[in-house]
Amino acid sequence: MIVSTNASTTSAPAPDDGESQVIETPRFWPDVEPGHFRAAMRYDGTVTTARLRHALIEAIAAVNGELSGWRMVKIAGGALALADLDAEQIDGESVLVQRWRRAVYTTAAADLAERYRSFDTAGAGRQRAEDLDDTADQLRADARAAIRAILGVGRCTVELI
Repeated sequence: MIVSTNASTTSAPAPDDGESQVIETPRFWPDVEPGHFRAAMRYDGTVTTARLRHALIEAIAAVNGELSGWRMVKIAGGALALADLDAEQIDGESVLVQRWRRAVYTTAAADLAERYRSFDTAGAGRQRAEDLDDTADQLRADARAAIRAILGVGRCTVELI
């Protein structure tokens, strides 16, 4: 199965088998709406709700794990939720919340791209698999950038030639 963050040419409808169920997170973090992920990351119904929820739950756990020390510092400072922290508001929402969601969404999308790419290794299938590998790498880089922005640390990309 090929999974892409690009709009599908078949435009399979998004399933309605429990997708509207919000994924609840520990109280500091915002809850996640799978339907919002599907729309924001342009996933159609070719990715089942079960796979999508699995990828989102793992992404939430991974991102929250990377931010656990930072969260403890903020809670010790009196914050009860990420949205409570003093941060710039864009489009009526905290930039920190937007960046956390970006980290979660791009981590989940990278997982989907890596795990559910085509098994066809001939010709065009091999090229498509390589494209998905590149996409997954780019998505993971986006997630790292969002996490580093939340932490307030700079980012530097170094590539050995």
